[in-house]
Amino acid sequence: MPINCAPAQGESTLAKRALITGITGQDGSYLAELLLSEGYDVYGVVRRASTENYERIEHLRGQITLLQADLLDQSSLVQAIRESNPTELYNLAAQSFVPTSWAQPVLTAEFTAIGVTKVLEAMRAVNPEIRFYQASSSEMYGKVLEVPQSEDTPFYPRSPYGVAKVYGHYITVNYRESYNLHASSGILFNHESPRRGLEFVTRKVTDGVSRIKLGLATELRMGNLDSQRDWGFAGDYVKAMWLMLQQDTPDDYVVATGETHTVKELVQLAFDRVGLDWEKYVVIDPRFIRPAEVDLLIGQPAKANKVLGWVPETSFQTLVNMMVDADMDRLSARK
Repeated sequence: MPINCAPAQGESTLAKRALITGITGQDGSYLAELLLSEGYDVYGVVRRASTENYERIEHLRGQITLLQADLLDQSSLVQAIRESNPTELYNLAAQSFVPTSWAQPVLTAEFTAIGVTKVLEAMRAVNPEIRFYQASSSEMYGKVLEVPQSEDTPFYPRSPYGVAKVYGHYITVNYRESYNLHASSGILFNHESPRRGLEFVTRKVTDGVSRIKLGLATELRMGNLDSQRDWGFAGDYVKAMWLMLQQDTPDDYVVATGETHTVKELVQLAFDRVGLDWEKYVVIDPRFIRPAEVDLLIGQPAKANKVLGWVPETSFQTLVNMMVDADMDRLSARK
């Protein structure tokens, strides 16, 4: 049963309805906002838990409907799909933190790999006409075999998370080809925002910088500053997800900025935003260096640019400034 029902938005059979797994996450919250602005009835899947964390979607609670289900429980997914009766299903739920995948590789495989199959099977059982989006990841490239990475670049994952995402990606391709589903995957490169979890490096930096500036901390412990990533704004990237499901033909797309930046650049920009010298506060800690590092990820978004008409709108510096400003405001309010 729904645990948060939105006011009726009309029962027209023509109304677009979307079901989002992972709606309480960064991408889920931005996607929900986008779909609401496009006139969708929006439903979200949440797991039953002793404590609720709906912070990212609190401002949407009167406009969306939340349904309880679990990626490991296929019958609950079937029920959620029947109840929401979506025209589009976005599978964003996963164990998505790479370091955790080393500590909990089996759990990561269950949610991030097998969970995709359970969602696809549930959808196929209820209504195979639903358009499906799978959240694939640049971590699938891992030990990159070419630079930049495109839809045709072979995968070489370097973490249990990356391996699980490869499974999720290929099972989506397999179901598309075997059952003629409208199933697309977005191979998203790193995308950040003020709603990013504190465990991710970008948010760790912007939160840490803000704490130092406000006198709440004296240092920022980091791992490999030479790692390079293709970082974009999550609010831009969810538009690419939506555009994929508006196409007549399902396909897979790299979603990226096509620019690469080092962790050191991220750190420098964040400290510059608050007028501090990063070298006085950053401490390199071996604990934060991955067992198998991914050194260079940079996407080639030409296909998304051409077919979807999608282009990133937020620069890297604007993104970092946005995140630092949000963390400064949040922490200042608590002082």
